[in-house]
Amino acid sequence: MNQKLIFLDIDGTLVAAMAKPSALVSKAIRGARKNGHKVFLCTGRNMPIIGQDILDVGFDGVIASAGSHVEVEGRVLFDSVLSEETIQECLRVFHKHGIYCRIESPEGIFTDPQMEALLREAKADPANSELIRMQKEIEAGIPILPYGSYPGNGAYKICFTSTSLEAVDATKEALGSRFGYVVHPYGESTSCYNGEIIPRGIDKGKGMDLACKYYGASLQDAIAFGDSMNDYEMMRAAGFSVAMGNACEELKRIADAICKSVWEDGIYYEFQRMGICHA
Repeated sequence: MNQKLIFLDIDGTLVAAMAKPSALVSKAIRGARKNGHKVFLCTGRNMPIIGQDILDVGFDGVIASAGSHVEVEGRVLFDSVLSEETIQECLRVFHKHGIYCRIESPEGIFTDPQMEALLREAKADPANSELIRMQKEIEAGIPILPYGSYPGNGAYKICFTSTSLEAVDATKEALGSRFGYVVHPYGESTSCYNGEIIPRGIDKGKGMDLACKYYGASLQDAIAFGDSMNDYEMMRAAGFSVAMGNACEELKRIADAICKSVWEDGIYYEFQRMGICHA
């Protein structure tokens, strides 16, 4: 197979919530690189919360914060931090409508104190890997940093949780022209709707394009693996896209292939099927 550039989402794709990469998936990634392919993380996580156990698998680059930070072979190609003025404006709009927020900055993640209580009570849809990960973080005792310790130097993006979709929609009048909204899957009985806003013009697909150009390749040489709607742009941008077996239905409908779930080492078996690595 000609050299491919492979882009892997983390949560719900590379790993189940708060889990370590499995031995088989790690083997597949190392095998793909040994065979001359380039493998990248392509995640909504910001750099401070990409665990060392994940980085130790070995990657050629990272697209983080849903495309706001791109680095290849240790070289930063793109880094876009929203101004503190913009962050505060967004917080005012969300708070006005009773929505709790999570600021993801270069220094870490800083959260409304009310968000933890809402997350603890929420019944997550099985396809909502983002909500499940945040709940697992609380269960694991990972500290949620309060706004009081937020340094106020701007941030990559804002995640939100709300008890009402109508409240989320109401914020779009002020923010919708400048930000794309992602609302993650939810069940009919949910009491918690979660998602994120990302500056228009920035997304995982554009980050992938920068990585491809670094190697003189095109997006037609790219393969993307994802599971949730914040992977939509990367799936549409790639020459070939793979939805995990546990992916939301919207993503499965646009994917070129559907592999086994994250719990079944879907990446490993799909790499084998495609001839990217060998058993």
